Amino acid sequence: MKLDKKKGILFWVTGLSGAGKTSIARRLLAKDDNLTLSVSATTRLPRPNEVDGRDYHFVDKERFDAMVADNAFLEYAEVFGNSYGTPKADVMAVLERGGDVLFDIDWQGTQQVANAARDDLVSVFVLPPSRATLQDRLVS
Repeated sequence: MKLDKKKGILFWVTGLSGAGKTSIARRLLAKDDNLTLSVSATTRLPRPNEVDGRDYHFVDKERFDAMVADNAFLEYAEVFGNSYGTPKADVMAVLERGGDVLFDIDWQGTQQVANAARDDLVSVFVLPPSRATLQDRLVS
């Protein structure tokens, strides 16, 4: 008897700025070869040291709008005049091979993903250890 391939899980880590989300995500990605960070598409310009395909898929507004029209995103939103979205094909490719996907998206995007894949989404809310620690992190 052959066992079916495991279907992957979607993980969303959220919390206040300075709570430790990025640190937790980096450690998870470093420790779990089966976990992949979802790479969003965006219409904003790359920042110094950002790499297309690693940090974001940098696309122009026309391409982004075409992807929206083609239903190519799991979620998308406009934030501060720039568009952001999670390409559906990238996430599905990871899930189909049995991998898990970690999202670095805002709560609006997560609501859209939850509506599409509620049974496959694990949401984790991160709190800082204390108010004093949070203040120190935000100040520094």
